[in-house]
Amino acid sequence: MIGRRMPARARAAYDSEMNAARTTADAEARWRHLERAHIISQPWPWPHTRNHIAMFALAIAQRDRREAFGQIIRIIVAAPGSALGRYPEGNTGRATVPLTRPQPVPEDLAALLAG
Repeated sequence: MIGRRMPARARAAYDSEMNAARTTADAEARWRHLERAHIISQPWPWPHTRNHIAMFALAIAQRDRREAFGQIIRIIVAAPGSALGRYPEGNTGRATVPLTRPQPVPEDLAALLAG
């Protein structure tokens, strides 16, 4: 998706999820919002990388070494994977999920990304 801008609807949904992840006090809810933002951002290099940086920051804040290490690897591969269109669709982006495993895309996000 090099040179292609994120459509306005996808950008608004991504920004909403990222903002919710920053502002909610519940740790599990923060991860859910970041996971949804990840699914939305996968086709675009910078938003995808930015999402993994936010996941890394949350892992550090929670002192989760395994997640933090997994996010470092994902930060490195996010932009090239997006730029080349080689990313596992629907993958939540967490270190608990294999890096290349596709996952089902939630219906609301599938409709957003299809439009």
